[in-house]
Amino acid sequence: MKINNKNCEKGFALALALIMLVVMSIMGATIMQVVSKDHQSNNLRNDKQQTFYAAETGITEAKRWLLSESSLSAGNTPSPKFCYTSFFPDLVTVKAINNKVGRENLDDIITTSDEKEKAKLAKYSFEYFVTYSPDNNGSTENSEPSSSSTSASGSSSGTAISLGKSYKTQKTGSATYYTIYSCGCNDTYQECKAGKMITKLETRISLGK
Repeated sequence: MKINNKNCEKGFALALALIMLVVMSIMGATIMQVVSKDHQSNNLRNDKQQTFYAAETGITEAKRWLLSESSLSAGNTPSPKFCYTSFFPDLVTVKAINNKVGRENLDDIITTSDEKEKAKLAKYSFEYFVTYSPDNNGSTENSEPSSSSTSASGSSSGTAISLGKSYKTQKTGSATYYTIYSCGCNDTYQECKAGKMITKLETRISLGK
């Protein structure tokens, strides 16, 4: 019996082509998954960076607000939209200074002529509130609940804010410590809610008397 070599070669070529097609399809699907994961990872990393930047902007705006106020006192419990007091474990009794809860979208604070950058900024927001620095019991009701709220400082009244964790005992005058609590969100403050990415920051400042 004579075997047709041409038919065998055609059959082998067809099988090889099918195998190569399957292998290439698998490789293509794998590459697409890797690219998709990289894209998601980059978006997540960008969101984290932007929400952190938004939270830092909130701290900056809170400092400006503190310096603009003629008097400062503990008010009521704040009612934030997304920067919840429960985010900060050192807070128990929370009284916002002058009942202030500040919030803005980044495009309202940062001006740019680049429309793409402006649209990007519009997608991020911050919210902040300020308290007297909490005492050991987490209370922010009084300006002098313990020695942690006041320290020596060379600043005159309402003219300077300084950062720090240690107390400036080497200078004269007194200063009251406040704590700024700020959150950045990867959405407008009107839409930010549970499920959004929220970055939480806090910093203590001293304001000279």
